[in-house]
Amino acid sequence: MANKEIAVLVDSGTDVPQEVMDKYGVFMIPLQIIYKEKTYTDKIDITPQQVYDRLHEEVPSTSLPEGRAIAAIFEQIKEQGYTKVVAVTISSGLSGTHNVLRLLGEEQKDLEVYVLDTKSVGIGAGLQAITTAELVDQGYSWEELIPILERKVKESSVYFNVATLEYLQKGGRIGLVASIVGTALRLNPTISCNEEGIYYTVAKSRGRKKSIEKMVKIVKEFVGDHSKVRLAVAHGDALEEGQKLRDELKKVFPQVEEILFGMISPALVVHTGPGLLGMAVQLLD
Repeated sequence: MANKEIAVLVDSGTDVPQEVMDKYGVFMIPLQIIYKEKTYTDKIDITPQQVYDRLHEEVPSTSLPEGRAIAAIFEQIKEQGYTKVVAVTISSGLSGTHNVLRLLGEEQKDLEVYVLDTKSVGIGAGLQAITTAELVDQGYSWEELIPILERKVKESSVYFNVATLEYLQKGGRIGLVASIVGTALRLNPTISCNEEGIYYTVAKSRGRKKSIEKMVKIVKEFVGDHSKVRLAVAHGDALEEGQKLRDELKKVFPQVEEILFGMISPALVVHTGPGLLGMAVQLLD
């Protein structure tokens, strides 16, 4: 029996598929995408493709949702009769959204707010949000839910490969990924989030194809002998490669019932540029 008092809230950088949002009634706080002439709302009035189409003329910046927008969402949640909120955000090591939500959540009078730091990004954070929505739907209590979610942070991982490191660098999101060497030697890094939720290089391979093979191998090691696993493939303007990767994963992981597939959010496009290929994995048993 679904727990009717707990609402689930995500930021748009978690890339939870729309059908999942609709199924569980998940609330979303959109990030902002700032161009010189106008500020757009992530996933609301701008698409990933529109960001790609303009990258050659302007690389926008991104920012946290406005305090007003967050307050309005909290009001909406209260109006719908909820008394508690689990907010799932992309890593606090990559975005200030986690902190802002935590601070504004503490100010709420009739709402108990817990903010989960996924230490991940994109669909890596999204898989944790999906689990949250499923557990609430299964009727888990507030006291049961939070320890499970905190444990699951370590049971999820995200890996991705970018065509160029230029955008991570421009956006100041380069973290512990060394950029100069890579370009000179055509070394293509596989990037992940470390325990602090900051980008780092897991592996370096020569050329894209080898790098993607390496990424699949790393996921295989992460899965080990677990039989219940959830996988996702995310792409940024790399649809064909994304579909190939999904087909490959179906062969490598026959035990996986479904592999989520989608394009990354416009806000993430800004920091990764065209040609992103990523995958997320979550242990379920």
